[in-house]
Amino acid sequence: MWVLLMFLIGFIIVLISHWVYRWQNPKCNGNGKLPPGSMGFPLIGETLQYFTPHSLYDVSPFIKKRITRYGLLFRTNIVGQNIVVSTDPEFNYKIFQKEGKYFLFWYPESFTEIFGGQDILTYHGVVHKYLKNLVLHLISPENIKSTLLSEMDQITRQHLTSWARSATAVDIKHVSSDMVFRYFAMKLIGYDDLEGPRKLRENFTAIIDGMISFPLNIPGTAYHACLQGRMNALKIIKEKFDERKASSKKYGDYLDHLLDEVKKEDTILNETVAVNLVFGLLFATFETTSTALTLAIKFISDHPQVQAELTKEHEDIIKSRQRKDSQITWQEYKSMNFTHMVINEIVRLANIVPGIYRKVIQDVEINGYTIPAGWLVMVVPSVLHVNPDIYDDPLTFNPWRWKGKELHLGTKTFMGFGGGVRLCVGADFAKVQLAIFIHHLVLNLRWSVVKGGDIVRKPTLTFPNGLHIKISEKNCAVE
Repeated sequence: MWVLLMFLIGFIIVLISHWVYRWQNPKCNGNGKLPPGSMGFPLIGETLQYFTPHSLYDVSPFIKKRITRYGLLFRTNIVGQNIVVSTDPEFNYKIFQKEGKYFLFWYPESFTEIFGGQDILTYHGVVHKYLKNLVLHLISPENIKSTLLSEMDQITRQHLTSWARSATAVDIKHVSSDMVFRYFAMKLIGYDDLEGPRKLRENFTAIIDGMISFPLNIPGTAYHACLQGRMNALKIIKEKFDERKASSKKYGDYLDHLLDEVKKEDTILNETVAVNLVFGLLFATFETTSTALTLAIKFISDHPQVQAELTKEHEDIIKSRQRKDSQITWQEYKSMNFTHMVINEIVRLANIVPGIYRKVIQDVEINGYTIPAGWLVMVVPSVLHVNPDIYDDPLTFNPWRWKGKELHLGTKTFMGFGGGVRLCVGADFAKVQLAIFIHHLVLNLRWSVVKGGDIVRKPTLTFPNGLHIKISEKNCAVE
């Protein structure tokens, strides 16, 4: 009996040891050789190390340590996914250019649970192109120029006036999130978060908090709250769709356009995809734009020379106007050269997106290594953006470094808005919002930071204690 028991224990130990060995030493197809690296512990991989918070503008310690040990290309496992991390600029560029042939846009399964697998990011080819054009109907440069520019100008003025007249300091991350979300929710589906019976924005806040947590779907965890937030947000958006379908009234918002598209006989858009499209647009705008606006305040506050140069540029715009109180024009926006340099520098140091994923659809050979089909490749823009061989003194906020350089496209050395066919469709919208905000901020307001401003990455960028500022109006009021 004891002999049999010892045999079973030994057999189980051998099986577990073999399983652990196979986990840590995955096979490559044929005679290929995987990039060096570590797969971490079985099941969880190196997820915990990847999500460890750090407070640097620099590359995360997780990435930096592995570059030092393995080089610009290494393998790992995060949230159950076998991943090759690429910090090689040339290879990254090829990844974006070869989408559809060797790579497909992808993100880990935990993110798929959050986004549902039916948003613009998950589709490819003709369907992706169609959905992209559908989004551009709302935020194309032409629509920004004709409609959104004046609307954003007015909304920004109103909110800045409200903050300046507040008796207490405001947390700029919170109030800017509110400003952007309320405007875009109204523009998309005619939803006013102040009047709605349920707060749509609160659910998106829960989603953001849970996205940067370990993907454990158990009640009481941040990830569970994140999934609940997604479910509630989709329910509110779906109710808006149902209300609008039952009405013959036109509201002139994006939902009208989506409903018209769904009704077409030859459409490839259905209601489920449309609801998820609205969800994805609200999510992207809510988090990324408000984060960039908060960073704009922080960087400008910390660099008086930048503030002085911005103030001069925007005062010159006002001086050239026939009417000083008129709204920003498209020509004025395009003339804000130093402002665009500031925006690029904010985006370069922000690295709001910690990793860009692609799925390998056929084996890829690179530098003597093989990346097998079915694995993920993760491009890390921050490594490029703080590379001292590309940017002098890369951790310093220096907008003048962009003088004479391309300011509006993704390149081999700048991936602030992605690259290739997946260049961020909302890039122009975000930059216009930032430019308008900076215009009214430096022209009409005084402010001082009274609390917060710490930045923590885990790995997305967060402000754990906010950025609290006291604002007052200059002599010329913002109306």
